[in-house]
Amino acid sequence: MAICALGYLGIGSDKLDDWASFASHILGMQKVDRAGHSLSFRMDDREQRLHISGEKGDTLAFIGWEVESVDDLTFFAAKLDAAGYQVNLGTQELAGRRFVDALIWFFDPMGNRVELVFNPAITSDPFIPGRPIDGFNTGPLGMGHAVLHVENIEVMLPFYRDILGFNVSDYGQSPYGMYFFHVNGRHHSFAMIGSGQAGFHHFMVEYQNLDDVGQGYDLAQLREDSIAYTLGRHTNDYMTSYYGYSPSGFFVESGWGGRVIDTSTWKPHETTVGPSFWGHERLYLPEDGGRKRLRAMRLQAAAEGLRAPPIIDCPWLYNKLTSQR
Repeated sequence: MAICALGYLGIGSDKLDDWASFASHILGMQKVDRAGHSLSFRMDDREQRLHISGEKGDTLAFIGWEVESVDDLTFFAAKLDAAGYQVNLGTQELAGRRFVDALIWFFDPMGNRVELVFNPAITSDPFIPGRPIDGFNTGPLGMGHAVLHVENIEVMLPFYRDILGFNVSDYGQSPYGMYFFHVNGRHHSFAMIGSGQAGFHHFMVEYQNLDDVGQGYDLAQLREDSIAYTLGRHTNDYMTSYYGYSPSGFFVESGWGGRVIDTSTWKPHETTVGPSFWGHERLYLPEDGGRKRLRAMRLQAAAEGLRAPPIIDCPWLYNKLTSQR
């Protein structure tokens, strides 16, 4: 009985033109024409990965998590009910709008709507990206990852870890509390930042080619005040990425080279070296509002020679892959 992947995200926003431009031309998602005042986007062979509702608010509307079996919905419904959380059975109409066979939905302790879904629809129509990219790293790893601001990690941690069964990958206490969780081999599909706030911090999409990140970075910089974090590399999941402002104000991380872990042997642990080996300058933060401290942690990591493991140099595999292009 397990949640196995981040399936989709829903955003409540009426900035449809801005989202159409951002998701298609910067991220490279495929805009799907739908009836009504809303938008949907594809990233792969799934019918839908990102949905923009057309409603005012500019906030996270729902997070959809995939389960392995339809029986998992009953299992989690019982666990949630026993813990005092109201569980709602998704109607056929809602399942149709989410392009899944069945689902349940409920709210976490901070009021974020969570949906557990079974058997998302696969389409035979080819994925046509909004700009030239090699594609996104999805499949069994899911859509990417989602990160929430939280006012109190001690309240949210038992909900996701003990009730929903998310596995802690690692956690940090400095410069603020952070917990990262895996539900498959992706180092983390979910995280919580103990900022003392509420709301959506960011979601991440991972590309199959580093150049697709860099070219998106160039495109994003053509838009005024669009970069929140400069290009950099994270210490825990080894992701090389940058963060841009979404039309709704929260961040979107565009990354490549994320760490895939062995879930059968992985042990949760505390990290103390800061979130990045290099880069990721927080342009959105004032100098005395954490930016200086995070920079100092990066410089200390560099002074200690900390870095991600090298990527294996395999000329035979490189030649094989490039001959297929």
